[in-house]
Amino acid sequence: MRPVDFTHFTKWTVRLLYLQIGISVVGVGSGSGILEHSVLTGLNDGTFASAEEAVASAEASDFRQAVVGGIQMLIYLVSGIWILRWIYLANQNVRELGAAGMRFSPGWSVGWYFVPIMNLWKPYQAMKEIWQASERPRDWQRTMSPGLLVAWWTLWLLASGASRASLRMSLRAEEIDELLAANRVTMLSDALDIPLAIVFLFIVKAVHEMQTAPRTPTVTNETPAAEAVA
Repeated sequence: MRPVDFTHFTKWTVRLLYLQIGISVVGVGSGSGILEHSVLTGLNDGTFASAEEAVASAEASDFRQAVVGGIQMLIYLVSGIWILRWIYLANQNVRELGAAGMRFSPGWSVGWYFVPIMNLWKPYQAMKEIWQASERPRDWQRTMSPGLLVAWWTLWLLASGASRASLRMSLRAEEIDELLAANRVTMLSDALDIPLAIVFLFIVKAVHEMQTAPRTPTVTNETPAAEAVA
């Protein structure tokens, strides 16, 4: 049986990760980022020339925040679903390449993200296994995983924690100082999303390259190398 060709999914995963990076940069700079912080600081310090100017700036900030936030939500929803599908296919593919005895099935390599408590480490272990099996499918247990995976999962935990804290603080905030505190945490969340997407981008490309690299034929049909990922 020929391995699943998930090059198409990898290409779109890469593109969606670039979109994540772009919208996170926009989020830090505008939306609920630096521009909103400037408006909130002005309201807190009373630096606006008039009440009308303050109201206009606050309304513009709210509109900008709603637009950027809506785009962020859409991009992260679509890319999140697509990335989970890529993880599923990457796990499935290494089995077709000859990996045996894997602890995580394609389904559970995705499913563990949705299990409370267990999602603090199980998805990392599943991705580590995918990496090992991608590098040496028939001897994956002897393969070391790179520090890149540790960096990815550390950033994932930090970004997820900051995102949850930002949401809670934003929902509770009523006073200017509370809004400023929520704004800072939101900027931190958006800022963490940038290196998180970059690191995972390297992982996606590396896994794809390992899985599609020419191999010494050990089965009837040798796996052809897939076209390079854009």
